[in-house]
Amino acid sequence: MALRPFLLTAGRVAGSGSGSESPPLPLETQVVATAEGLTALDGLTFEHQAIVAACRVPQSLAELAARLHLHLNVVRVIAGDLHSARQLAVYVPQASTAQDVSVLRRVIDGLRAVPDSRGLPRGNRPA
Repeated sequence: MALRPFLLTAGRVAGSGSGSESPPLPLETQVVATAEGLTALDGLTFEHQAIVAACRVPQSLAELAARLHLHLNVVRVIAGDLHSARQLAVYVPQASTAQDVSVLRRVIDGLRAVPDSRGLPRGNRPA
C-alpha cells in the first residue's frame, strides 16, 4: 500500500530544522550520509533509513527522489530532518552552479526518472 506524501512528512513542506521563512532545499542540493547517520541506520524509520543508506554516495535531491521512487518534496522534508539530526550532510550549490548546463541536464534527467502517480517514468510518456 502506498502512503500519501503528506503522511510521510506529517503535512510539513520543510524539514524540522528549517524555519518557516526558509525556502525548501533546491532540488540540485547534494546530500551525503554522515558517520552518525550510518551508525544510526538500523534505528531509523523506513524512509529515513532508505535515504541515509542511498546517500552513502553523494547525490542531488532530484537523483535521490528518482532512485527511491519518492516525491521530491518528501525527500526535501526528510533530508532537512536528517540534516537537523546530523545524519546527512547537505551542500547547497552556489547560484552560478545553477547556470551550468551539465548540472541542469543531470537534474532534468533525474526528474524525468521520477515516476508519476501511476508508477510510470515521466520520460517514457508522450508530451
